Amino acid sequence: MAKDKHRHERERQERQSAEERAAMGAAAAAAELEAEEKAKETAKETAKETAETASTDSGAETAEDRQSSAAQAKIEALNDRLKRTLAEFENFRKRSEREKAQMFDLGAKSVLEKFLPVIDNFERSVAQVPESEDSGIKAYAEGMDMIYRQLLKNLKEAGVEAIDAKGKPFDPAYHNAVMHEDNEALGENVVSEELQKGYLYKDSVLRHSMVKVAN
Repeated sequence: MAKDKHRHERERQERQSAEERAAMGAAAAAAELEAEEKAKETAKETAKETAETASTDSGAETAEDRQSSAAQAKIEALNDRLKRTLAEFENFRKRSEREKAQMFDLGAKSVLEKFLPVIDNFERSVAQVPESEDSGIKAYAEGMDMIYRQLLKNLKEAGVEAIDAKGKPFDPAYHNAVMHEDNEALGENVVSEELQKGYLYKDSVLRHSMVKVAN
């Protein structure tokens, strides 16, 4: 009886030890499972935060790109406007200078035309001075000639030159034919005589030459 009791007690203890070991194993497995679940949750949260951060960064980069593109487009538009403004100003400057030069030439021609009759009178006066040995008359003639030459010199410096007409082919752009004559010594339509001298101011006619033309 004592042996059976002792055996039963040992079996009970063994069963109790096995149950304790099983309970401890189950507890350890449960703890390990719980740890895995926590690790999974942590991984999910980390992945979510990473995705949100990446999305935010991407959105920020996209916004910065849009702002940069808009700024570049504005700079290009301003540069284009500046170039157009400079081109318009340069055209305006050239046009103003051209108009100013034209107005100056018109004013100069108007003034110079008034001097032409004075030159004509000087030429007539010099031509009418008689040849004489009288010192007074000679001095008068020389003085008139000096004034006449100085006047022509000043006009030439201002851009005025006489038109060379006599012996040249008749050109209505420079000559005004008021008389015709038969002259076999000259070719047809050639200026045989200059009745009134014509003048040019730069490239334009200040006064046409009044001429006689051979037929």
